[in-house]
Amino acid sequence: MAESYVIGVDFGSDSVRALIVNTETGENVGQGVACYPRWKAGLYQHPEYSIFRQHPLDYLESLEKCITTALAELTEEQKDHVIGIGVDTTGSTPVPVDKNGIPLALLDEFAENENAMFFLWKDHAAAAEADEINKLFRNNSENDYTKYQGDYSAEWYWAKILYAVRHDEAIRQAAYTWEEHCDWMTGILCGETRPEKIYHSACAAGHKALWHSEWNGLPAASVLEQLDPYLVQVRERYGNAPQPSTVKVGTLCPEWAKKLGLKESTVISGSSFDAHAGAVGAGIQKKTFVCTMGTSCVDMFVEKPENLNGKDIQAYCGQAENSILPGYVGVETGQAAFGDIFAWFKRLLEWPLTELAADENSGISDELYKKVEDRILVMLQKKAEELPEEPFPIALDWFNGRRYPNTDDFQRSAISGLSLGMDAPYLYRSLVFGAVCGLYRLIEGFEKQEIDIEKMIAVGGISKKSPYVMQMLSDLSGREIHILDSDQTCAQGATMYAAVGAGIYETLEVAAEHMAAKCIKIYKPDSEKKDWYKKHYQEYLKLAEAVNKLS
Repeated sequence: MAESYVIGVDFGSDSVRALIVNTETGENVGQGVACYPRWKAGLYQHPEYSIFRQHPLDYLESLEKCITTALAELTEEQKDHVIGIGVDTTGSTPVPVDKNGIPLALLDEFAENENAMFFLWKDHAAAAEADEINKLFRNNSENDYTKYQGDYSAEWYWAKILYAVRHDEAIRQAAYTWEEHCDWMTGILCGETRPEKIYHSACAAGHKALWHSEWNGLPAASVLEQLDPYLVQVRERYGNAPQPSTVKVGTLCPEWAKKLGLKESTVISGSSFDAHAGAVGAGIQKKTFVCTMGTSCVDMFVEKPENLNGKDIQAYCGQAENSILPGYVGVETGQAAFGDIFAWFKRLLEWPLTELAADENSGISDELYKKVEDRILVMLQKKAEELPEEPFPIALDWFNGRRYPNTDDFQRSAISGLSLGMDAPYLYRSLVFGAVCGLYRLIEGFEKQEIDIEKMIAVGGISKKSPYVMQMLSDLSGREIHILDSDQTCAQGATMYAAVGAGIYETLEVAAEHMAAKCIKIYKPDSEKKDWYKKHYQEYLKLAEAVNKLS
């Protein structure tokens, strides 16, 4: 049988990556990356107001660029054997569309209206709307719609829609409905974006739109109407029921076949959010806990529905049917800030240097500035490892709110136990420990409900760049942490969607045997540090309780 190849497309916050792999060996034969030009220029983002929007043209232009760049590394024969494309995106990242599924920002009258663009996952402008949704979704005559996802977040589908139509009457009038980024990209490649016909990802629908079989789909119209009648319109126009990432949605439409130089017979599979694709690319299976460590931390595992019956884990995670692996409940938890915490501390220490470097008369060269910038975290890590056991200030990881347990977008961090005798390495150690404690607290919550976690896999930049963080996590959790050989597990997972969608493999589990990332390093817990870390973990919990009461 001739070799075949599939393309995985991973839409991140700043750029999109395309990865082309051999379906039999998992070998990477081509890759391309394209930054979003408008986003890179700083357009449509207002951090002071937690507003982050992205223009659909950024996605379309970058999609074409990254795939054609990746294809340029293939021979003509290899290109001829590209059989499928799978996609993952950030989420919840919805966009208002017209009745043809065209984002309003692609229409002349809305071209520069930020409310007509994609609301990026980290847009928290809808915090007040999320609070209102939580009160109603918990207390209504139909169902407790927070039962499977926990507290509703400002980052999610209904909150963002409610915010948009309350703040922009033109959007309310023009938007036929809203579509998630991962659904829309799949529709673009297939040539079918009409709301009544478009594919819906089980991942996005279950985790963010709250689709569930227990209430036969989306939240009831009678409940949504109490928030705003417009939401009932969105519900009525939702179209197809959600499907797993592995289905064959369609084939490449003529327009995109021509743009990319691929056959129209190229299969387009289903899609998911990026972290879920990353878990698939990491080879997730039952009893495996996958941590995607980047600016935030997203953690996932899968379980059979019957094994979750009677488990009280609502405060600790979100659950969606057929998410991550078809046939399982995909469970997602995590922290709103992880790597962002260390990046913030780095910027804090750099501030005087940054200010001086901006002055032409300061004598600080670009070379010196870059040298210091590159070494700060390396030096902090080295010095933190050499610190005595005490004193040990404690920090919370809630710098960007608390995602889990018990979602609270308004919550903020705190540091206790500071003294004038402490320097930057002490603070850095406390920040790392706080981030690690936040993750371990989630694992502990599942353990208390007798959910078995036998293996931990870490992916993302921090898993490779910071041995200090990974060893501390291993020591506190008492578990081995497996590090993988791939920096592109999200795109890798998307290639596996394509391989199953194209019929090469029957399931993602079988595809993983050929295509998933491989382990290259294992961090083993140091038993001598366990009691010391557990003692300070109890201090973390006390600080969390105290700050929670103050808020």
